[in-house]
Amino acid sequence: MIDAQHAVQSLCAADPVLARLIGRVGPFQAPSGSELSPFQALMSSVLAQQVSRHAADAVRKRVYELVPGSAVPTARGVAAVDDALLRSAGVSGRKVATIKRLAEAAIQGTLPSRATLDTMDEGAIRKALTAFKGIGPWTVEMLLIFNLGRPDVFPAGDLGVRRGYKIAFDLDELPSPAALLEHAEAWRPYRTVAAWYLWRANEL
Repeated sequence: MIDAQHAVQSLCAADPVLARLIGRVGPFQAPSGSELSPFQALMSSVLAQQVSRHAADAVRKRVYELVPGSAVPTARGVAAVDDALLRSAGVSGRKVATIKRLAEAAIQGTLPSRATLDTMDEGAIRKALTAFKGIGPWTVEMLLIFNLGRPDVFPAGDLGVRRGYKIAFDLDELPSPAALLEHAEAWRPYRTVAAWYLWRANEL
């Protein structure tokens, strides 16, 4: 659980530019998604890889409709869907393969459970999940933020975060991930909250 009030106070004290953005955006709202299983959270992020939020939402809706009975399909439900049906819903062949691997791992118990992930530090989670082909740092970061609620995760390679930083800091070009990571050191231990505000900057 992120202490929103303390996080915002800490960030405002650490960075006047971020403080101005926080003042424009308003109160921090903790990312939702904690009710999802690790498989469901990872599947959602895989479907969102390298596409716009609008496109990701549309594909998710079509995929979820292929598995009746629940708002978000279970691993067994997805495993039972024919690959061709998933591709017809707009999922690339590479993503289909990744989702099916994750579903099988969840069924077999080789994908860490939520209870197990809650006991692991961020480095161990990254190592365990990126061992699955098709799961990279960004996908793990989305799980850490939206599913596990970790307070100090910073997805420096995320395009929305980079655009938000460009807007907030009035830059002419997008910052590099390396430059973002360097600046974000001042935002520890609440980089998740800083990232949330940078995402919101895109909506101002």
